[in-house]
Amino acid sequence: MDRGLILGIESSCDETAAAVVERGSRTLSSVVASQIATHLRYGGVVPELASREHLRAIVPVVRAALAEAGVRLGDLDAIAVTSGPGLAGALLVGITYAKALAFAQDLPLIAVNHLEGHIHAVLLQERESNLSELPGGAADDSEAALALVVSGGHTHLYLAQPSGGTWQYSLIGRTLDDAAGEAYDKVAKLLGLGYPGGPWIDALARFGDPHAVPFTFAQIKTKAHLGGNAPRTKGAKTAPIANLDPRFLFSFSGIKTAVLRYVELHGMKQAAAARVPQMLAIGKPPKAKEEALKLCPQGTLDLIASFQHAVVGDLSRKAFGAAEAMNADRILVTGGVAANGELRERFTAEATRRRIRIAFPTLALSTDNAAMIAAAAWPRFVAGEFASTELTAEPGLVLGR
Repeated sequence: MDRGLILGIESSCDETAAAVVERGSRTLSSVVASQIATHLRYGGVVPELASREHLRAIVPVVRAALAEAGVRLGDLDAIAVTSGPGLAGALLVGITYAKALAFAQDLPLIAVNHLEGHIHAVLLQERESNLSELPGGAADDSEAALALVVSGGHTHLYLAQPSGGTWQYSLIGRTLDDAAGEAYDKVAKLLGLGYPGGPWIDALARFGDPHAVPFTFAQIKTKAHLGGNAPRTKGAKTAPIANLDPRFLFSFSGIKTAVLRYVELHGMKQAAAARVPQMLAIGKPPKAKEEALKLCPQGTLDLIASFQHAVVGDLSRKAFGAAEAMNADRILVTGGVAANGELRERFTAEATRRRIRIAFPTLALSTDNAAMIAAAAWPRFVAGEFASTELTAEPGLVLGR
Protein backbone atom coordinates (compact mmCIF):
# COMPACT_ATOMS: atom_id res chain seq x y z
CA MET A 1 0.00 0.00 0.00
CA ASP A 2 1.37 3.37 -0.99
CA ARG A 3 -1.12 6.25 -1.03
CA GLY A 4 -4.21 4.23 -0.18
CA LEU A 5 -5.94 5.12 -3.43
CA ILE A 6 -9.27 3.41 -4.07
CA LEU A 7 -11.27 3.69 -7.28
CA GLY A 8 -14.97 3.53 -6.48
CA ILE A 9 -17.61 2.52 -9.04
CA GLU A 10 -21.36 3.03 -8.49
CA SER A 11 -24.12 1.89 -10.87
CA SER A 12 -26.97 0.76 -8.63
CA CYS A 13 -29.74 2.79 -10.27
CA ASP A 14 -29.73 5.58 -12.84
CA GLU A 15 -26.37 7.27 -12.35
CA THR A 16 -23.03 5.95 -13.54
CA ALA A 17 -20.33 7.19 -11.18
CA ALA A 18 -16.62 6.74 -10.54
CA ALA A 19 -14.33 8.41 -8.02
CA VAL A 20 -10.83 8.18 -6.59
CA VAL A 21 -10.55 8.64 -2.83
CA GLU A 22 -7.36 8.63 -0.79
CA ARG A 23 -7.48 6.69 2.52
CA GLY A 24 -11.22 7.22 2.79
CA SER A 25 -10.58 10.85 3.70
CA ARG A 26 -9.71 12.88 0.60
CA THR A 27 -11.65 12.94 -2.65
CA LEU A 28 -9.34 13.32 -5.62
CA SER A 29 -12.08 13.02 -8.21
CA SER A 30 -15.80 12.32 -8.48
CA VAL A 31 -17.53 11.96 -11.83
CA VAL A 32 -21.26 11.27 -12.25
CA ALA A 33 -23.13 10.65 -15.51
CA SER A 34 -26.82 11.24 -14.85
CA GLN A 35 -29.62 9.54 -16.76
CA ILE A 36 -32.37 12.02 -15.84
CA ALA A 37 -32.88 13.07 -19.46
CA THR A 38 -33.34 9.43 -20.49
CA HIS A 39 -35.99 8.63 -17.88
CA LEU A 40 -37.68 12.05 -17.79
CA ARG A 41 -40.36 11.20 -20.36
CA TYR A 42 -41.38 8.12 -18.36
CA GLY A 43 -41.59 9.89 -15.00
CA GLY A 44 -39.39 7.23 -13.38
CA VAL A 45 -36.45 4.91 -13.91
CA VAL A 46 -36.88 2.23 -16.60
CA PRO A 47 -34.50 -0.61 -15.57
CA GLU A 48 -33.68 -1.79 -19.11
CA LEU A 49 -32.84 1.72 -20.25
CA ALA A 50 -30.77 2.30 -17.11
CA SER A 51 -28.63 -0.78 -17.83
CA ARG A 52 -28.11 0.31 -21.43
CA GLU A 53 -27.01 3.79 -20.37
CA HIS A 54 -24.58 2.34 -17.82
CA LEU A 55 -22.98 0.26 -20.58
CA ARG A 56 -22.48 3.41 -22.65
CA ALA A 57 -21.10 5.50 -19.78
CA ILE A 58 -19.03 3.19 -17.58
CA VAL A 59 -15.74 3.31 -19.55
CA PRO A 60 -15.63 7.09 -20.20
CA VAL A 61 -16.75 7.85 -16.62
CA VAL A 62 -13.96 5.75 -15.09
CA ARG A 63 -11.42 7.28 -17.48
CA ALA A 64 -12.60 10.76 -16.54
CA ALA A 65 -12.33 9.98 -12.82
CA LEU A 66 -8.76 8.75 -13.20
CA ALA A 67 -7.81 11.76 -15.33
CA GLU A 68 -9.40 14.21 -12.90
CA ALA A 69 -7.50 12.60 -10.02
CA GLY A 70 -4.26 12.66 -11.99
CA VAL A 71 -3.61 8.95 -11.46
CA ARG A 72 -3.31 5.81 -13.56
CA LEU A 73 -4.76 2.38 -12.94
CA GLY A 74 -1.30 1.26 -11.83
CA ASP A 75 -1.33 3.84 -9.02
CA LEU A 76 -4.43 2.36 -7.40
CA ASP A 77 -4.38 0.15 -4.32
CA ALA A 78 -7.87 -1.30 -4.72
CA ILE A 79 -11.13 -1.09 -6.64
CA ALA A 80 -14.47 -0.83 -4.87
CA VAL A 81 -17.89 -1.37 -6.39
CA THR A 82 -21.51 -1.31 -5.29
CA SER A 83 -22.80 -4.89 -5.08
CA GLY A 84 -26.34 -4.03 -3.92
CA PRO A 85 -29.06 -3.17 -3.24
CA GLY A 86 -30.28 -1.80 -6.54
CA LEU A 87 -31.37 -2.78 -10.04
CA ALA A 88 -29.86 -6.12 -11.01
CA GLY A 89 -28.87 -5.19 -14.55
CA ALA A 90 -27.49 -1.82 -13.52
CA LEU A 91 -25.43 -3.34 -10.70
CA LEU A 92 -23.98 -5.98 -13.02
CA VAL A 93 -22.55 -3.36 -15.36
CA GLY A 94 -20.48 -1.79 -12.59
CA ILE A 95 -19.52 -5.11 -11.00
CA THR A 96 -18.41 -6.69 -14.29
CA TYR A 97 -16.24 -3.73 -15.20
CA ALA A 98 -14.77 -3.46 -11.70
CA LYS A 99 -13.91 -7.19 -11.72
CA ALA A 100 -12.25 -6.84 -15.12
CA LEU A 101 -10.13 -3.90 -13.97
CA ALA A 102 -9.17 -5.63 -10.73
CA PHE A 103 -8.15 -8.79 -12.59
CA ALA A 104 -6.17 -6.90 -15.24
CA GLN A 105 -4.30 -4.82 -12.65
CA ASP A 106 -4.01 -7.58 -10.03
CA LEU A 107 -5.78 -5.38 -7.48
CA PRO A 108 -8.06 -6.39 -4.60
CA LEU A 109 -11.78 -5.94 -5.22
CA ILE A 110 -14.01 -4.62 -2.44
CA ALA A 111 -17.79 -5.05 -2.46
CA VAL A 112 -19.73 -2.21 -0.84
CA ASN A 113 -23.35 -2.06 0.26
CA HIS A 114 -25.00 1.00 -1.32
CA LEU A 115 -26.65 1.93 2.00
CA GLU A 116 -23.32 1.80 3.82
CA GLY A 117 -21.95 4.02 1.09
CA HIS A 118 -24.56 6.66 1.85
CA ILE A 119 -23.60 6.61 5.53
CA HIS A 120 -19.95 7.03 4.61
CA ALA A 121 -20.85 10.01 2.44
CA VAL A 122 -21.44 11.92 5.68
CA LEU A 123 -18.31 10.50 7.32
CA LEU A 124 -16.28 11.46 4.25
CA GLN A 125 -17.66 14.98 4.43
CA GLU A 126 -16.69 15.18 8.11
CA ARG A 127 -13.16 13.97 7.38
CA GLU A 128 -12.69 16.40 4.53
CA SER A 129 -13.96 19.23 6.72
CA ASN A 130 -11.30 18.29 9.29
CA LEU A 131 -13.97 17.67 11.91
CA SER A 132 -12.58 14.28 12.87
CA GLU A 133 -9.20 14.05 11.19
CA LEU A 134 -6.01 12.87 12.86
CA PRO A 135 -2.40 13.50 11.77
CA GLY A 136 -1.45 11.29 8.84
CA GLY A 137 -4.84 11.44 7.15
CA ALA A 138 -6.58 8.71 9.14
CA ALA A 139 -10.09 9.44 10.30
CA ASP A 140 -11.03 9.09 13.97
CA ASP A 141 -14.26 7.18 13.49
CA SER A 142 -14.63 6.32 17.15
CA GLU A 143 -18.15 7.46 17.98
CA ALA A 144 -21.44 5.71 17.30
CA ALA A 145 -24.22 7.55 15.47
CA LEU A 146 -27.86 7.17 14.53
CA ALA A 147 -27.97 7.20 10.72
CA LEU A 148 -31.05 8.04 8.66
CA VAL A 149 -30.66 6.90 5.05
CA VAL A 150 -33.50 8.49 3.10
CA SER A 151 -33.70 8.40 -0.69
CA GLY A 152 -35.82 7.34 -3.64
CA GLY A 153 -35.28 3.69 -2.87
CA HIS A 154 -34.59 3.58 0.86
CA THR A 155 -35.79 4.91 4.18
CA HIS A 156 -33.80 3.19 6.92
CA LEU A 157 -32.62 3.99 10.44
CA TYR A 158 -29.36 2.42 11.62
CA LEU A 159 -27.22 2.55 14.70
CA ALA A 160 -23.74 2.78 13.19
CA GLN A 161 -20.94 1.72 15.54
CA PRO A 162 -17.19 1.58 14.92
CA SER A 163 -15.73 -1.82 15.78
CA GLY A 164 -12.15 -2.95 15.31
CA GLY A 165 -11.42 -0.45 12.55
CA THR A 166 -14.59 -1.24 10.59
CA TRP A 167 -18.26 -0.35 11.13
CA GLN A 168 -21.16 -2.45 12.37
CA TYR A 169 -24.77 -1.54 11.63
CA SER A 170 -27.90 -2.39 13.59
CA LEU A 171 -31.23 -1.85 11.84
CA ILE A 172 -33.47 0.30 14.05
CA GLY A 173 -36.31 1.16 11.68
CA ARG A 174 -37.34 1.24 8.03
CA THR A 175 -40.21 1.79 5.66
CA LEU A 176 -42.84 -0.89 5.22
CA ASP A 177 -43.74 0.22 1.71
CA ASP A 178 -42.68 3.28 -0.29
CA ALA A 179 -39.43 5.06 0.48
CA ALA A 180 -39.78 8.77 1.25
CA GLY A 181 -38.12 9.77 -2.02
CA GLU A 182 -40.37 7.40 -3.93
CA ALA A 183 -43.41 9.12 -2.39
CA TYR A 184 -41.97 12.46 -3.52
CA ASP A 185 -41.59 11.21 -7.08
CA LYS A 186 -45.08 9.70 -7.20
CA VAL A 187 -46.76 12.80 -5.78
CA ALA A 188 -44.81 15.00 -8.20
CA LYS A 189 -45.92 12.82 -11.12
CA LEU A 190 -49.51 12.94 -9.87
CA LEU A 191 -49.37 16.74 -9.83
CA GLY A 192 -47.76 16.99 -13.27
CA LEU A 193 -44.41 18.19 -11.93
CA GLY A 194 -40.96 17.41 -13.27
CA TYR A 195 -38.79 14.36 -12.64
CA PRO A 196 -37.15 13.64 -10.28
CA GLY A 197 -39.89 14.98 -8.04
CA GLY A 198 -37.86 15.87 -4.95
CA PRO A 199 -36.26 19.10 -6.23
CA TRP A 200 -39.58 20.29 -7.70
CA ILE A 201 -41.55 19.73 -4.52
CA ASP A 202 -38.81 21.25 -2.37
CA ALA A 203 -38.68 24.35 -4.57
CA LEU A 204 -42.45 24.84 -4.83
CA ALA A 205 -43.24 24.04 -1.18
CA ARG A 206 -41.70 27.29 0.02
CA PHE A 207 -44.49 29.22 -1.73
CA GLY A 208 -47.37 27.31 -0.09
CA ASP A 209 -49.01 27.07 3.32
CA PRO A 210 -47.66 23.93 5.06
CA HIS A 211 -50.71 23.78 7.33
CA ALA A 212 -53.37 24.11 4.63
CA VAL A 213 -53.96 20.36 4.28
CA PRO A 214 -53.79 18.40 7.57
CA PHE A 215 -51.96 15.22 6.53
CA THR A 216 -51.30 12.80 9.37
CA PHE A 217 -49.43 9.54 9.86
CA ALA A 218 -51.25 6.76 11.68
CA GLN A 219 -49.45 4.72 14.32
CA ILE A 220 -47.93 1.65 12.71
CA LYS A 221 -48.89 -1.64 14.28
CA THR A 222 -47.51 -5.04 13.38
CA LYS A 223 -50.03 -7.44 11.84
CA ALA A 224 -50.35 -10.69 13.80
CA HIS A 225 -51.07 -12.74 10.68
CA LEU A 226 -47.76 -11.70 9.10
CA GLY A 227 -45.72 -13.36 11.82
CA GLY A 228 -43.32 -10.48 12.14
CA ASN A 229 -42.69 -10.21 8.40
CA ALA A 230 -43.29 -7.11 6.35
CA PRO A 231 -46.28 -6.79 4.01
CA ARG A 232 -45.66 -7.99 0.47
CA THR A 233 -44.58 -4.64 -0.91
CA LYS A 234 -41.54 -3.64 -2.97
CA GLY A 235 -39.95 -1.50 -0.29
CA ALA A 236 -40.31 -4.03 2.50
CA LYS A 237 -38.38 -7.05 1.28
CA THR A 238 -35.12 -6.27 3.05
CA ALA A 239 -35.69 -7.77 6.52
CA PRO A 240 -38.31 -9.03 8.99
CA ILE A 241 -39.81 -6.45 11.32
CA ALA A 242 -40.61 -8.66 14.31
CA ASN A 243 -37.71 -7.29 16.35
CA LEU A 244 -38.10 -3.65 15.31
CA ASP A 245 -39.81 -1.07 17.48
CA PRO A 246 -43.05 0.01 15.71
CA ARG A 247 -42.29 3.61 16.76
CA PHE A 248 -39.44 3.66 14.24
CA LEU A 249 -41.21 2.09 11.27
CA PHE A 250 -42.18 4.29 8.32
CA SER A 251 -45.02 4.08 5.81
CA PHE A 252 -45.48 6.58 3.00
CA SER A 253 -48.06 4.83 0.84
CA GLY A 254 -50.87 6.32 2.93
CA ILE A 255 -49.91 9.96 2.38
CA LYS A 256 -49.40 9.27 -1.32
CA THR A 257 -52.99 7.93 -1.48
CA ALA A 258 -54.23 10.90 0.57
CA VAL A 259 -52.75 13.30 -1.99
CA LEU A 260 -54.43 11.34 -4.78
CA ARG A 261 -57.82 11.54 -3.04
CA TYR A 262 -57.34 15.27 -2.41
CA VAL A 263 -56.52 15.88 -6.08
CA GLU A 264 -59.60 13.93 -7.20
CA LEU A 265 -61.89 15.58 -4.66
CA HIS A 266 -60.80 19.09 -5.64
CA GLY A 267 -60.85 18.52 -9.41
CA MET A 268 -57.11 19.03 -9.88
CA LYS A 269 -56.34 16.08 -12.20
CA GLN A 270 -56.98 17.92 -15.47
CA ALA A 271 -54.79 20.84 -14.48
CA ALA A 272 -52.02 18.45 -13.44
CA ALA A 273 -52.11 16.68 -16.81
CA ALA A 274 -51.96 20.01 -18.64
CA ARG A 275 -48.95 21.01 -16.54
CA VAL A 276 -46.69 18.23 -17.85
CA PRO A 277 -45.67 19.91 -21.16
CA GLN A 278 -44.85 23.11 -19.28
CA MET A 279 -42.57 21.25 -16.88
CA LEU A 280 -40.80 19.48 -19.71
CA ALA A 281 -40.22 22.78 -21.47
CA ILE A 282 -39.00 24.62 -18.37
CA GLY A 283 -36.66 21.88 -17.20
CA LYS A 284 -35.91 23.32 -13.76
CA PRO A 285 -37.95 24.44 -10.71
CA PRO A 286 -38.87 28.12 -10.33
CA LYS A 287 -37.07 30.34 -7.83
CA ALA A 288 -39.65 33.11 -7.41
CA LYS A 289 -43.30 32.97 -6.35
CA GLU A 290 -44.45 34.73 -9.50
CA GLU A 291 -42.88 31.96 -11.58
CA ALA A 292 -44.36 29.29 -9.31
CA LEU A 293 -47.87 30.74 -9.66
CA LYS A 294 -47.60 30.58 -13.44
CA LEU A 295 -47.17 26.83 -13.09
CA CYS A 296 -49.42 26.05 -10.14
CA PRO A 297 -52.37 27.84 -8.50
CA GLN A 298 -52.03 28.68 -4.83
CA GLY A 299 -54.14 25.68 -3.83
CA THR A 300 -51.66 23.31 -5.48
CA LEU A 301 -48.73 25.08 -3.84
CA ASP A 302 -50.47 24.69 -0.47
CA LEU A 303 -50.98 20.97 -1.14
CA ILE A 304 -47.30 20.55 -2.03
CA ALA A 305 -46.16 22.45 1.06
CA SER A 306 -48.46 20.42 3.30
CA PHE A 307 -47.23 17.14 1.84
CA GLN A 308 -43.58 18.02 2.39
CA HIS A 309 -44.23 19.39 5.88
CA ALA A 310 -45.89 16.13 6.90
CA VAL A 311 -43.18 13.86 5.43
CA VAL A 312 -40.30 15.83 6.94
CA GLY A 313 -42.11 15.91 10.27
CA ASP A 314 -42.53 12.14 10.28
CA LEU A 315 -38.88 11.58 9.40
CA SER A 316 -37.79 13.99 12.12
CA ARG A 317 -39.97 12.55 14.88
CA LYS A 318 -38.80 9.00 14.27
CA ALA A 319 -35.14 9.80 13.69
CA PHE A 320 -34.81 11.88 16.85
CA GLY A 321 -36.94 9.43 18.79
CA ALA A 322 -34.63 6.60 17.74
CA ALA A 323 -31.56 8.63 18.64
CA GLU A 324 -32.98 9.22 22.12
CA ALA A 325 -33.86 5.54 22.52
CA MET A 326 -30.37 4.47 21.42
CA ASN A 327 -28.63 7.15 23.53
CA ALA A 328 -26.95 8.45 20.38
CA ASP A 329 -25.32 11.86 20.70
CA ARG A 330 -25.17 12.49 16.98
CA ILE A 331 -27.31 11.90 13.90
CA LEU A 332 -26.13 11.38 10.34
CA VAL A 333 -28.71 12.21 7.66
CA THR A 334 -27.89 11.03 4.16
CA GLY A 335 -29.35 9.93 0.83
CA GLY A 336 -31.00 11.92 -1.95
CA VAL A 337 -33.76 13.33 0.26
CA ALA A 338 -31.05 14.71 2.58
CA ALA A 339 -30.57 17.40 -0.07
CA ASN A 340 -34.06 18.73 0.74
CA GLY A 341 -33.86 22.27 2.08
CA GLU A 342 -36.77 22.08 4.52
CA LEU A 343 -35.49 18.77 5.90
CA ARG A 344 -32.06 20.24 6.59
CA GLU A 345 -33.52 23.32 8.25
CA ARG A 346 -35.96 21.47 10.50
CA PHE A 347 -33.54 18.69 11.43
CA THR A 348 -30.85 21.24 12.28
CA ALA A 349 -33.27 23.25 14.43
CA GLU A 350 -34.45 20.14 16.27
CA ALA A 351 -30.87 18.97 16.81
CA THR A 352 -30.00 22.36 18.28
CA ARG A 353 -33.03 22.21 20.55
CA ARG A 354 -32.10 18.74 21.77
CA ARG A 355 -28.36 19.51 21.88
CA ILE A 356 -27.56 16.65 19.55
CA ARG A 357 -24.89 16.95 16.89
CA ILE A 358 -26.12 16.45 13.35
CA ALA A 359 -24.30 16.11 10.05
CA PHE A 360 -25.31 16.01 6.39
CA PRO A 361 -23.26 15.29 3.29
CA THR A 362 -22.75 18.00 0.71
CA LEU A 363 -25.50 18.20 -1.88
CA ALA A 364 -23.25 16.41 -4.38
CA LEU A 365 -22.59 13.58 -1.92
CA SER A 366 -26.28 13.27 -0.97
CA THR A 367 -27.31 11.74 -4.27
CA ASP A 368 -25.74 8.58 -5.69
CA ASN A 369 -21.99 8.94 -6.24
CA ALA A 370 -18.86 6.80 -6.20
CA ALA A 371 -16.84 8.79 -3.67
CA MET A 372 -19.03 7.38 -0.91
CA ILE A 373 -18.38 3.85 -2.22
CA ALA A 374 -14.61 4.36 -2.19
CA ALA A 375 -14.81 5.91 1.30
CA ALA A 376 -16.85 3.00 2.67
CA ALA A 377 -14.33 0.59 1.15
CA TRP A 378 -11.36 2.03 3.03
CA PRO A 379 -12.01 0.33 6.42
CA ARG A 380 -12.59 -2.94 4.57
CA PHE A 381 -9.34 -2.49 2.66
CA VAL A 382 -7.42 -1.98 5.90
CA ALA A 383 -9.10 -5.04 7.40
CA GLY A 384 -8.38 -7.13 4.31
CA GLU A 385 -12.05 -7.80 3.56
CA PHE A 386 -11.91 -8.46 -0.18
CA ALA A 387 -14.51 -9.86 -2.57
CA SER A 388 -14.05 -13.12 -4.42
CA THR A 389 -14.03 -13.57 -8.17
CA GLU A 390 -17.60 -14.91 -7.86
CA LEU A 391 -18.94 -11.51 -6.79
CA THR A 392 -22.29 -10.78 -8.41
CA ALA A 393 -25.19 -8.39 -8.04
CA GLU A 394 -27.42 -8.65 -4.96
CA PRO A 395 -30.49 -6.48 -5.71
CA GLY A 396 -31.98 -7.12 -2.26
CA LEU A 397 -28.74 -6.86 -0.27
CA VAL A 398 -29.40 -6.15 3.42
CA LEU A 399 -27.37 -3.89 5.70
CA GLY A 400 -27.41 -4.45 9.43
CA ARG A 401 -28.71 -7.09 11.78
